[in-house]
Amino acid sequence: MAASLPRTVLGEVVECFVAESPICVMVRALLENALNAKRVDALFEQHATSQYTRELLFSSVVDVMGLVVCGMQPSVNAAYKHLQDRIPVARQNLYEKINHVEPAVSAALLRQTAGTMTQIVEQLGGALPDLLPGFRVRILDGNWLAASEHRLKELRTLGAGPLPGKSLVVLDPALQLAIDVFPCADGHAQERALLDDVLPTVQAGDLWIEDRNFCTCRWLFGVAARGAHFLVREHRSNVPWQAVSELQYVGRTENAAVWEQRVRLVNPTTGKALTVRRIELHLEQPTRDGERVVALLTNVSKKKATALRLGELYRRRWTIETLFQILEKALASEQPSLGYPSAALFAFCLSLVAYNVLAVIKAALRVTHGREQVEEGVSLYYFALEMSQVYHGMMIAVPAEHWKRLQALTPVEMAQFLKEVAAHARLRRYARQPRGPKKPPPKRTKKKNQPHVSTARILEQRRKAKA
Repeated sequence: MAASLPRTVLGEVVECFVAESPICVMVRALLENALNAKRVDALFEQHATSQYTRELLFSSVVDVMGLVVCGMQPSVNAAYKHLQDRIPVARQNLYEKINHVEPAVSAALLRQTAGTMTQIVEQLGGALPDLLPGFRVRILDGNWLAASEHRLKELRTLGAGPLPGKSLVVLDPALQLAIDVFPCADGHAQERALLDDVLPTVQAGDLWIEDRNFCTCRWLFGVAARGAHFLVREHRSNVPWQAVSELQYVGRTENAAVWEQRVRLVNPTTGKALTVRRIELHLEQPTRDGERVVALLTNVSKKKATALRLGELYRRRWTIETLFQILEKALASEQPSLGYPSAALFAFCLSLVAYNVLAVIKAALRVTHGREQVEEGVSLYYFALEMSQVYHGMMIAVPAEHWKRLQALTPVEMAQFLKEVAAHARLRRYARQPRGPKKPPPKRTKKKNQPHVSTARILEQRRKAKA
């Protein structure tokens, strides 16, 4: 039996898609609601400083690039041909618009849509438990865009890979949403150089978790001055300290011995001092860089969290690495054909919007099917795969005019819509594929006069050996 609200909003024609591909229905509903054309165009008018609207609306540009980053079209050119009836300009004009979308506009697009999706997740009741009760946890990390193709005239004679930019991304681990982004067109800029843009967004009661690239005096003292907290991996050369107490053993986590002491930091610019906790994790297995000791600095008090709890909490920083993996493998976040930094950053920010759409769908599934079952057994990769395979056919069967009705839904109505559609999802379609621990690669033998072998002959030898 079809859900009543989807049928009321979209008509009976959508019933078969609700039953057979509820993920695609929820994707389209969220895109229509969060990327409302009027709001997107208003956002462009508010944040754009050099670009302006003549014939081509910014919402149309978002529609074209959205098809690309979601994997529904392989390129901007293919997406343009698909939507050509709705694009009132020539292809070259579209490329000009994309190539010069200002990074501030791209960042504002993510912030606005993340705000809408935050309200929907809250109305769903789909947020995960706080990583540390009493704190709004924020995970900050940087992302470099891969080198682009040498399409620009100035790049054609260069042997080096041209970097189109980088970004700092802020993840809310309770909502599982990318809530903010700070794009930079300079692919060689240091991550810490972008922290001055992040600092004004820090609020009292926040707990910011970062890697050692962000361990600077300016950042740590700035966070503390705003009544917020940090948990950051130590970078001794950036932030020297003086011991206030001896290093003491406090216990063990699952794979590390934990030691703690108090140290004093001094801001070389202002001369102000800050006493913080320094936690050492003595790992059983070395990191990817071969390190066996990881040191953390934090101004979270012992009353709020033990060193053991903070050590485990820092490991959750890898949640944002999972986000970047999804952007790379399940969504087309990097477009090598887009050589202009503004275009590449625009595509990346839109892929963050697409990731948030999938995260909201996962929240709806947690509410309807159970948190543990969804968190441990469902992969966002298969959401994106179904979206790229079914979406085009669904849009043919259900005309665009029908979906526009979703633009007016409030967060409460949108949450109810998603829950009714999510109830039809068969989770086994999106099951995570479990795998065992990675094995070290075997040493390969090479023969001077044998660059190739016959796979069939090798398998025949294996068959004979078994016999």
